[in-house]
Order: sequence, then C-alpha cells, then structure tokens
Amino acid sequence: MKKILITGGNGFIARNLYENLKGKYDVKTINHQELDLLDSPKVFDYVNQKKFDVVIHSATYDAAPKHSVKDPAKVLDNNLRMFFNIARCRDYFGKMIYFGSGAEFSREHWIPKMKENYFDEHVPKDQYGFSKYVMTKYTKSNENIINLRLFAVVGRNDDWKTRFIPNACCQAMEKETIDIHQNAFYDYLDVDDLTRVVDWFINNNSKEKVYNVCSGKTYDRRSLAEKIVKISGEDLKINIQNKEIGKEYSGDNSLLLNELGNFEFTPIDDSIKRLYEWYKRERNE
Repeated sequence: MKKILITGGNGFIARNLYENLKGKYDVKTINHQELDLLDSPKVFDYVNQKKFDVVIHSATYDAAPKHSVKDPAKVLDNNLRMFFNIARCRDYFGKMIYFGSGAEFSREHWIPKMKENYFDEHVPKDQYGFSKYVMTKYTKSNENIINLRLFAVVGRNDDWKTRFIPNACCQAMEKETIDIHQNAFYDYLDVDDLTRVVDWFINNNSKEKVYNVCSGKTYDRRSLAEKIVKISGEDLKINIQNKEIGKEYSGDNSLLLNELGNFEFTPIDDSIKRLYEWYKRERNE
C-alpha cells in the first residue's frame, strides 16, 4: 500500500482528499501544529524518516480572505518556504504533487480558457500569484514534482465565509438575500473530481509537469445563485452590488483530458445540490 502525505491537514482540499483516499492508501495528514513547514530542518528530518511514495502539498498561506488573521506581507515568503522545504527533500519521496492556481497567470491579465502555454506571458503583481508563479518555474525543471493548477473548487468543508457557492448556500438556508459583490464567469471543479484526478497522478507517470485541473465549463455567479435559490425552494432575492462583469476565471483542460482519457466531470447542478444538503445536515446536527 502506497504511503501518502497530505500537508495542510485542516484545509478544505486536504480534508476531502483524506476522506476520499484513506483505506485505498496509507494516508497521513499533517497540520501546522504537527509539523511547521517553515522549519526546514524539521521538514527534512520528517520526510527523510517517513519515506513517502507521494507528498501532496496542499498547505498554503493566503491572507486574502477578509476575516483572515494572516499577515499579507508574509504570503510570498511563507508560501515559497513551505514549498521549497518540501521540494528540497525530493530524493526522499517518490513524487510531489502540489496545487497551483490560476492566479499564477496574473489576475490583471486573465483571459477565458487560459492554456498552460499562457503561463509566463505576464508576471503576477500580487504575492500569492507570484509565489505560485515561482513554484511553477521550479517545477518545470524537476522530474518528480507536478503542478495541478486549480481555478475554482467546490465541495464540503470549504470556508462558507469567503467562498461564493458555500456562502450563497448558507444565505439561502437562512432565507436571506443572496449578495453578489460582482458577477463574473468561473470554472468550478467538484472536489470529488479533484480527488479522482489526484488518484490518477498518484498511480501514473504524467507526460507533462503542469496541468490545468478544471471542468472546462463556466457559469456566472448570478446563474449559480439562481440554481441555489431553486434548490432551497424559497422565494429569495439576488443582489448584485457591482453591475460591471468581472474577468472570467477559467482554464483549458484539454491537456489534462489527453492524459486521463475518458473522464466525466460532475455537473455543477449535482455539486451544488450535494453541498446544499451537506450544509443542511451540518446545521441540524
């Protein structure tokens, strides 16, 4: 049974990966309290001793959420230190899979359906995007590191305070007006589909180093809010604060599909319905 390490154990993606992969693999998750990824000697000793087949690096330092207590000035430094403290141990694990971001394309220059070769057309100005940009630069020259570049991911355990679909689901359950700061088109990937993608990369040698991991379909926030209102069965208002349409956030997934072959993504309606029902159960427990 393969030994898998997942960093960022308290996070949305890590929690879902662990729930979906445990039993199939010998999976270990770690959080900041268990291992400080900023402590280079401790990370080296840990990875060297454990000899994992695959390290899935999902830990990130993001100060963007309004309620975050993280220091915005430390985003670049902390993200890169966590990444490189693991990457430098590459001789002591089989492969490293980490999650890039569409932010590495530079938010100011997003275009619809960005392809992998759009990378490095622009250098991101923000610390988070630039940290992911530097990681990709390094990844391209290292055999056993893979960047699964994410855009928008939806599923249970996400932060309802800051993520649009979870927040809208919670507003609907409270029979409140669904507030949209600005309408825009996004490509949402179901977190269970992400697990299936990760599972493939655990067991296969990929042809490329970087892949856009997204569904290939986009939906605007107003349409998503309307789907949530319909699921709730309530007569709720939808309020869009900024009437200007924002930049589309989406990627081209053809490179990924060429690897995976016959892969079907979960329809967004099914993802939203499952998430809404999950929040209902959580609220009633």
